[in-house]
Amino acid sequence: MHLPMFPLGAVLLPGEALPLQVFEPRYREMVEHCTSSPDRMQFGVVLISRGHEVGGGDQRTDVGTTARIVECRPGVGGRFLLGCVGERRIKVRRWLPDDPYPQAEVQDWPDEGSVIGAGAVEEVDDRVDELREVAADLARAGGARPPDFPSLRSLPGGPGEQALTLAARLPLGAADRLRVLSAPGPGERLIVLADALADVIAAARFRLAD
Repeated sequence: MHLPMFPLGAVLLPGEALPLQVFEPRYREMVEHCTSSPDRMQFGVVLISRGHEVGGGDQRTDVGTTARIVECRPGVGGRFLLGCVGERRIKVRRWLPDDPYPQAEVQDWPDEGSVIGAGAVEEVDDRVDELREVAADLARAGGARPPDFPSLRSLPGGPGEQALTLAARLPLGAADRLRVLSAPGPGERLIVLADALADVIAAARFRLAD
């Protein structure tokens, strides 16, 4: 499958909303291509591992997510204001020349079968509970409203889908989000998510102690 690609400094997860303000000429041309036909209303999003979003010359990861355009409005100075939503996980098989915008041959990457360890779901939910408590303490200390993170089991779908949805709602950095997205299947994804949550909790406790 040949897709236009939009490398970003962030990781898009399936089911996640992605607002974009498109101003570079090459990406404005990409949007015009995508919106020229109902069967072209998608592009791939990958993380820029090194470099910048503007100007090209960046290095890109080979795991990403398709983004479907659900809204496109004109902005000031010829810009496009896009509303997109992440759909499917993809692997980049081969990068094509940026002519004029990034393009690649990709393939869908559905979850691979994997064994979910005993207690894996419970471990993630225990860490979400812990993060919720620490985040509430931080919020109270700063006079802010405590965040409300959902439990894994409260989300729709199977464990693999639930882990992706939960990751999109947690304060994870780009590297951890990419690790969650790149986990081959549900079992590995739950392990990665539990580890990422442990790091976030440790950082939150450090801030609270400081």
